[in-house]
Amino acid sequence: MVMSEDLRTRIKKCYDMCNIIEDAGVIKTPGEITLRENLKQEFLNILLYVSYADGDFGERERIFIRSNLDMNISDALAINIKTSRHLYENYYGSQVPYVLKCFVLADVGRKVKNDPYRHKKSKYLVETIALMGQTYIAGCDETAQQKEIAVLSKYQLMLDKFLQEYGLLRPNQKTKIAAIKKNEEPEEEMTTEEILAELNSLTGLSGVKEEVNQLINLLTVQKMRKEMGLKTTAVNKHLIFSGNPGTGKTTVARILSKVYKSIGVVEKGHLVEVDRSGLVSGYIGQTAMKVADVIEDSLGGILFIDEAYSLTHKKGDNDFGQEAVDTLLKGMEDHRDDLIVICAGYTELMEEFMDSNPGLRSRFSKVIEFEDYTAEEEIQILNSMCKNQDYELSKEAKAEALRFFTERIESKPKNFANARDVRNYMEKAITRQAGRIIKQGVPKDKDEEANKKMLFMIEKEDLLGITLD
Repeated sequence: MVMSEDLRTRIKKCYDMCNIIEDAGVIKTPGEITLRENLKQEFLNILLYVSYADGDFGERERIFIRSNLDMNISDALAINIKTSRHLYENYYGSQVPYVLKCFVLADVGRKVKNDPYRHKKSKYLVETIALMGQTYIAGCDETAQQKEIAVLSKYQLMLDKFLQEYGLLRPNQKTKIAAIKKNEEPEEEMTTEEILAELNSLTGLSGVKEEVNQLINLLTVQKMRKEMGLKTTAVNKHLIFSGNPGTGKTTVARILSKVYKSIGVVEKGHLVEVDRSGLVSGYIGQTAMKVADVIEDSLGGILFIDEAYSLTHKKGDNDFGQEAVDTLLKGMEDHRDDLIVICAGYTELMEEFMDSNPGLRSRFSKVIEFEDYTAEEEIQILNSMCKNQDYELSKEAKAEALRFFTERIESKPKNFANARDVRNYMEKAITRQAGRIIKQGVPKDKDEEANKKMLFMIEKEDLLGITLD
């Protein structure tokens, strides 16, 4: 992970934030312990929690803790702390630390006047915890431990979700806005933390987020180990995204390409999106050339193949889809250091695709499953779409939309498409609302604010009778 400050500097800043919060009278810590001391203990808890994922706590771990937290921890004391503080995955890994709750209270309530950290203390603390865990794993283990990385990733995701609930996990939009105004690419690139915040702020996809966070942590740790002169483990970066349409596969691929660039996995970080038509030609010899051109365009970034199963599904001997697969596999081997491929599609059909060539399963060893959205998650997406377009659902309209998506998800018709359904639903609602307003006319005796409300409010009657078939 790219950081402009070293770990000790960040830890000291977090301690300073504790002092600011207490001096502002935001909270009163229980007993005699200060918030700073509480955070120091929490940092230790997190490191021991990560260590005991694989049961290993030794001299390297003790040196790390002594160097970064100024604490001497023996084996006996570490075991005692683990037991007394319940540092077990099913318990500790689901508990939001008290000190983070205090940070959130201070930020959300803007309770620190003239805050030098601009009410972003909670996000800074969570980012510091992530860096601390990654650095700890990278420097303390002879080989990167999958269990430790999995535990850290899950813990990170839990903290991010907590920040998201309070509106504190949002990517920095400064560069994006500047780019829109100038109609050009941003001069500044988003940091890894901002990009991951973009991922973790997406609605739903909890399993996907955990898998991606774990992959990013693994790659980050490997990079750290290489920089420290330690042995590294090869990580297969090619992925299969499986699931129904509209579950965010393309969106996550775009975010992943930016993350890969920010941590130095790829040079350019762009995403090339293709489907069967972009790879297969109807003439002998042209398919291989077409695939080669796409691979060339994708070097230094990610090649995203949507509906990849269509290359091989129910195709005869005269079809060139298999030639496209064979050429792709050769290209992945020839450009193993500067090409990453993500293949996406329906779960069952992607299994069939993987069986179509013996080399596919070895190249794509990691499968990330995108689950369908729940009705509640689709309403969250709908509310977000409304907000982005200056609309709002009335209380009755929200209830009607929830009824609609609950029934649709239960029946799962053939054209069911998750977030795409929500987008189509939104478009039809806007059209119906416009028709209603034109039909009834804008009353002249109403004030401007009332007329404005009528224009942005979507009512229940605008939703009744909508079909997506």
